[in-house]
Amino acid sequence: MPAHPKQKQTGTTARMLAVYGKGGMGKSFFTTNLVSKLALLGNRVLQLGCDPKHDSCNALFGGVSLPTLGDVWREFKEAGREDELAAHHVIFKTTIMGRATVYGCEIGGPEVGRGCGGRGITFGFDMLEKFGLSQWALDYVVMDFLGDVVCGGFATPLSRSLAEEVIILCGNDRQSLYAANNIASAAKYFASMGGRTKLLGLVVNRDDGSGVAARFAEKINLPILTSIPLDRTVRELADACQLALQEPRFDAIFDRLARQIIDRTLPAVKMEDVRPLEYKEFLSVFGAEEPDIVPDGATAEELFGGQTVRRPAPVITLGLMERAVGDKPEMDAPTRMVVKRLLNELGMYVTEANHDPKKGMTLTIDGHTTICMGSADDLDSKIAILAALQRSGEQFRYVDLRRPASPFYR
Repeated sequence: MPAHPKQKQTGTTARMLAVYGKGGMGKSFFTTNLVSKLALLGNRVLQLGCDPKHDSCNALFGGVSLPTLGDVWREFKEAGREDELAAHHVIFKTTIMGRATVYGCEIGGPEVGRGCGGRGITFGFDMLEKFGLSQWALDYVVMDFLGDVVCGGFATPLSRSLAEEVIILCGNDRQSLYAANNIASAAKYFASMGGRTKLLGLVVNRDDGSGVAARFAEKINLPILTSIPLDRTVRELADACQLALQEPRFDAIFDRLARQIIDRTLPAVKMEDVRPLEYKEFLSVFGAEEPDIVPDGATAEELFGGQTVRRPAPVITLGLMERAVGDKPEMDAPTRMVVKRLLNELGMYVTEANHDPKKGMTLTIDGHTTICMGSADDLDSKIAILAALQRSGEQFRYVDLRRPASPFYR
């Protein structure tokens, strides 16, 4: 029998879980059934869709496509009523199997082809915080994130330590495990910079019994939390926006995992022991090797089909440090110290760090804000200025802190 719903005290912090994985692997299916089971076991749970496709909560609400936070905000803004926007306009509730209430929200993103999806996610989290997310009387917030992109906005739960724990959904195929390897690499990087988010492990969805994911898990040093078998009946339930919990075998799988999460009895993972794989080692999981060759380059004559075509002027890149694809230069000690303090003290995620001959240390925050630090001198003053800007609510895209006594921003 499910436990009776707990009356959680307002002001306590919900446990934040994030589900990452390659697109199309069934993250929304997994998240919806996990959220439903957590609720049926007596918890107050919010499912947070963090994908511009905004289809995470469809099955949770029986096929209803929820209005997204981004779309609702735009409607209010166009009407000049954005100050009236409140939580009840973007957070919705439904009843699971007639026994438990769950909450759902789709952050959404910009209109198709008209903006950065990652920036939309960052904006969505900022709005939810203004509504009081961290103070809501919830036991769990489960975030459904796409994980086959490297945009800073989609790394928000990792970079800002918003997620206490991360589950990576994968299959036995190379592409989903490649994405899993990248996600583990990102999580380990943020942990090394002082982040508090931990990996719980891998969930193998549509498991075909081949054991490939298990070999990968052993090499990367992450546990497999559970395996969800490939099943036609359950697939048809999911396609019809219904819960897999209706099938006893699948109900048992989610019940066991939910109870382990609640009781914190999953295998312990130390982030320093997680070992993301280099490409050659990754290929070895599949019995493949990268050929020791460099492919021939395509000539202009070939590309233009032998026609004489006037070549365009070369593209000039301004203010960017040239890097070879795949090159990962190490930060020097002062830059690393600045990056770590920005993350720990202000929750600012540095997506790019360059050294400009004239401006010195120049940092890009969340892929869209430039901070010209100059050097690591007077760092306490510079961080205090940034903290004041954050508290003020001012929108800024460029900050020059080379002279802390006379900072400039726009």
